Amino acid sequence: MMSLEHVEELLNFWGWPHNGAWHLTVGNTDLAFNPKTLIMTWIVMAVVLLFGIMATRNMSMNRPKGAQNVFEMGWEFIRGLVNDNMDPKKGDALMGIVFTYFLFILVSNLIGLVPTLSSPTADYNTNLGLALCTFLLIYIFGIRYKGLGYFKHFIKPFVFFLPITIIEDLSKPITLTFRLYGNIYAGEVLIAVLLGLLGGWMHVFGGFLVSVVWLAFSIFVGCIQAFIFTMLSIVYVAQAVSDEH
Repeated sequence: MMSLEHVEELLNFWGWPHNGAWHLTVGNTDLAFNPKTLIMTWIVMAVVLLFGIMATRNMSMNRPKGAQNVFEMGWEFIRGLVNDNMDPKKGDALMGIVFTYFLFILVSNLIGLVPTLSSPTADYNTNLGLALCTFLLIYIFGIRYKGLGYFKHFIKPFVFFLPITIIEDLSKPITLTFRLYGNIYAGEVLIAVLLGLLGGWMHVFGGFLVSVVWLAFSIFVGCIQAFIFTMLSIVYVAQAVSDEH
């Protein structure tokens, strides 16, 4: 049986620095960036962009086919979620954002199943960035449709509810971040643990064999987590713009 550190070293096909980082100094502040997360995020963005171009390049209203069919199925699925939770007229402005959420998170979750690659969503920094976007959307949409009256919910029905409401709002990006991070990171660690138990040549080409064995469950988890993050983002914004909020 091999240790987790040894397995991670064997799986490091591209030579990612385990403890190293890219550093950028701005004034007196030193910023550290994880090169693996950054590069994998760029790859995911390129995949999503390429899919969008392929799906919309030769669109046909009469005989859609190929990538357009998949794109439209995804769009209608997300539109259904939005319309079920908020006024469709208000939801139209949200559709492009949450559909991009869904595509990006789904591809990010699944790309880690490709041998030698990893999921950007296995890094909590990626998920925190997405969660903060949702946090901002809540206030942007709330103020857009209710004006400054949106902030009345902080003191309703009683002013002493203010601390509780603030904690509730701040907990939203935190729970979004660690729910997605925990599930995706745990899947990658579990693959490494399985390789450590099996030993031998199971690590060859980034742990290809174990990745294939674990494929069905990982696809299920990746799809479910993309759905949950998108769904919760829709619900949070819907609460902000609802008349009862």
